[in-house]
Amino acid sequence: MKIISYNVNGIRAALKKGFIEWLQQADPDVICLQEIKANEDQLELQQFIDAGYKYNYWYSAQKKGYSGVAILSKTEPNQVTYGTEIDYMDFEGRNIRADFDGVSVMSLYLPSGTNSDRLEHKLKYMADFQEYVNTLKETHPNLVICGDYNICHEAIDIHDPVRNKKTSGFLPVEREWIGAFIESGFVDSFRHLNKEPHNYSWWSYRANARANNKGWRIDYNMVAAPLEEKIERAFILPEAKHSDHCPIVVELAI
Repeated sequence: MKIISYNVNGIRAALKKGFIEWLQQADPDVICLQEIKANEDQLELQQFIDAGYKYNYWYSAQKKGYSGVAILSKTEPNQVTYGTEIDYMDFEGRNIRADFDGVSVMSLYLPSGTNSDRLEHKLKYMADFQEYVNTLKETHPNLVICGDYNICHEAIDIHDPVRNKKTSGFLPVEREWIGAFIESGFVDSFRHLNKEPHNYSWWSYRANARANNKGWRIDYNMVAAPLEEKIERAFILPEAKHSDHCPIVVELAI
């Protein structure tokens, strides 16, 4: 089972940059999208169906042109769950889950903490999301939580850890949380198989950051511990340039 996670930073903009053609070439079984910035009725769904993704599920923020997540699949899930039933989370369209035989795949878009108010919101979200996942694992132990976590875990995951130590996305409290999240029963699938530095999934649009590979690894395919032995490959696709993020891939022997 090949699963891709991709923050597209606006699905309509990505479509204009060749997203469908790329999707057909990448050929995942399931793709999780974040920051779609569109409502379902603003999209021509037939193009996704024609690309092989008959089953596509969109969960938009109430605010137009903001946030939102989606899951596209070649095969029909047994069940799709929109949101978490935590009101302030679901208001921003940040979580959708598709349950298949043997695995549940979630698309997650954690908030950024770009100012003090949003940082407090992010920290509250992170705490409540951890509780939600702890409960969810009781009934869905084979979770794969894909998405933009907006956090670099370790110094190896960011191009300049010293200068960014007081920047949201690499704050000690955020790094501590994602470390604890992993310890609660997840595997960072990319780092599990890849120990090399200079592998990133997001680059600022400023100062030619992408060309110079001055990036951050803030996107993860987190695989629940019961599936650890089924992780066959995990890699990043920096050559895909429909967004300021790039896709990340995990392949499971399911």
